[in-house]
Amino acid sequence: MRREDVRPLLERAVGELPEPDLADSAWTGGLAIRRKRRRSQVLVAALVVLVLLVGGVLVAVKRPSFGLHPPDVVPTHPPGYVPPAGQIAGMDFWIAPQGGSEPYLNRMITPMGGELDYPDNPPPLTERPIDQVAAVVLARNGDRFRPLLLASTSRWSEVDLDLAPIATGAPLSAGSVALSGRLVAFPQPGAVVVVETTTAAVRRIPLPDQDIRSVSWFGDRELMLVSSGRRTYRVAPGAAEEVRDFQASVDPDAATAPYRLDGITSQVVLMRSNLRGWTAQSPLQLPVQRWTGQTFSDGNLAARTFVSDVLPQVQTVASRPQVVAAVSAVDSRPSRLLVLGETPAATPAPTGGPVPDAVRERGCCAVLGWYDNDTLLFKVTGWMLAWSLETGQVRRVAELKVPAVAVGPGLRG
Repeated sequence: MRREDVRPLLERAVGELPEPDLADSAWTGGLAIRRKRRRSQVLVAALVVLVLLVGGVLVAVKRPSFGLHPPDVVPTHPPGYVPPAGQIAGMDFWIAPQGGSEPYLNRMITPMGGELDYPDNPPPLTERPIDQVAAVVLARNGDRFRPLLLASTSRWSEVDLDLAPIATGAPLSAGSVALSGRLVAFPQPGAVVVVETTTAAVRRIPLPDQDIRSVSWFGDRELMLVSSGRRTYRVAPGAAEEVRDFQASVDPDAATAPYRLDGITSQVVLMRSNLRGWTAQSPLQLPVQRWTGQTFSDGNLAARTFVSDVLPQVQTVASRPQVVAAVSAVDSRPSRLLVLGETPAATPAPTGGPVPDAVRERGCCAVLGWYDNDTLLFKVTGWMLAWSLETGQVRRVAELKVPAVAVGPGLRG
């Protein structure tokens, strides 16, 4: 073959070959690179997760505990819980703060403020009616008494009513305010006087007994138990037949509804009222020497204060311990006790005995009612206090500048 024939043959062979598409080649190459990068990223992420898991296990195994261990059971007590001091008759009991420490207790805010005292010249109830009574006190004028009512708004009103004293003194019963907060009843010789606070209407209901001492309302019913030293009456204000005889109680303060706590030593019993009398609910093993004040009920809990026999759990010198008892009528809710012992004297008396202020006198302490389902109101000398059955804490409500007070649902504001 001649040299001059080679070039034409090569040009003809190359011309018959297909021309390459550079765009398609670039696209194909890019996809391959992206797939390769994705595989690399997945592999790196898997390795990172594996390293973290292995490191966490090693830390959990080798980390020092510093003496701290997680609890086996998650705590269920509310904030501020105070553990009980022990048990009395199978019931948990707490020790109340010492007498004299009341000003330093945490305060519970109520319409009373920090001090309960009635004002001078409050407006009459006819000009300032009250929808919810927070508290009732009596202003003394000679040998007569005039009621003053504190509303849930912290405003006072005066009832145009002169009340005579009763055998026990001031004609005010701790259970005088109805659950509605709109009716207030006052024991009087031979009668009970009922005030309707939204209209200022006053009604006097005669009773066949001059020695009337105690008033207690039947829960949410507009019925009340009115007791003398010998007899008890069921009174329905406004009904056609207003007064009926009720099963009598030796202790006028014991005639309460729907529950009453009564009896001493081995005869203590919780009783429930019906429209004719009381039926025994359950016997109790409490070291009761005598009861003081009325029983106040909330749901299935009944509360009353008693002077105790000697308590080995609480040491006293010159007085018997007084105990606030919150007794449950059902097994699902525990009964609880708050013991009011003596105040340890800072310095002994000249005779070597306790300082008189250290002794809790009989009758100094009594239940005043329920603030809510778990908070009980009671009085000690010169103070109203609140005991939380949920936490065991005792707080001050108000300093009492009045000799007697009855509280109502308006206290919650």
